Amino acid sequence: MAHPILGIYTYAEFGACALAFLPLMGAAYYLHREDPTQRVPGQWMRRFGRTTTRLSPLWRFSVEGVAPADIGRRGYVVVSNHESTADPFLLSFLPWDMRWIAKEELFKIPVIGKLMKYSGDISLKRGDKGSIVHMMSECRATLEAGMSVMIFPEGTRSPDGGLLPFKLGAFELARAAGAPILPIAIRGTRSCRPKGSKWFGKATAIARVLPPIETRGTSLTPQALAERARNQISDALGYSPSTAQKEPLSL
Repeated sequence: MAHPILGIYTYAEFGACALAFLPLMGAAYYLHREDPTQRVPGQWMRRFGRTTTRLSPLWRFSVEGVAPADIGRRGYVVVSNHESTADPFLLSFLPWDMRWIAKEELFKIPVIGKLMKYSGDISLKRGDKGSIVHMMSECRATLEAGMSVMIFPEGTRSPDGGLLPFKLGAFELARAAGAPILPIAIRGTRSCRPKGSKWFGKATAIARVLPPIETRGTSLTPQALAERARNQISDALGYSPSTAQKEPLSL
């Protein structure tokens, strides 16, 4: 259910946080511009996500599961289902650093686009071969430097909460780089702000860290890796892998 009054407050505090963090993140971006991992700028983006979430009376987020012991030293391709624009805020509570892949259009939004640039997020123009090549190159360099990357393999937010088919780019990247895949199951963010809604809803949401999928020493194709990751997320959400359209289990 939408809460217009609290939603107005949430918009206001989000805007205030964005403006407050902008110069800090700009300085971090400038000071660490030669770092291929963009670790420090990304940490500031996570602080921004956690701060604005904690200031909102509408959202209560938590993380379940156990992170791989080496994720701070080894780069993982982290993949998650995508329910809402609230997903990045929930994922900012994960206890490790990542660079994010995001569509080019988001970088053109005033203030938010600057924050994304300053955080070291990687822009992707859909259907543009040059942009895809650049994104893959940036991701490879990031993974080789021991930093993880975050990709939503559905490619867009689910309109009804059901899992969409997974695109293969994240799994081709993991296979080529020899990087493990770390699936994350998100529950509850669709109630925070459904696709197409301009208002926020009151909700509790959880990000569950699932067992990693190794790519080194295996003959699994990107398609097989995608199916395994999707099935893990589907099972964690309580969907039937065959339909993936049932309502998730209650929180």
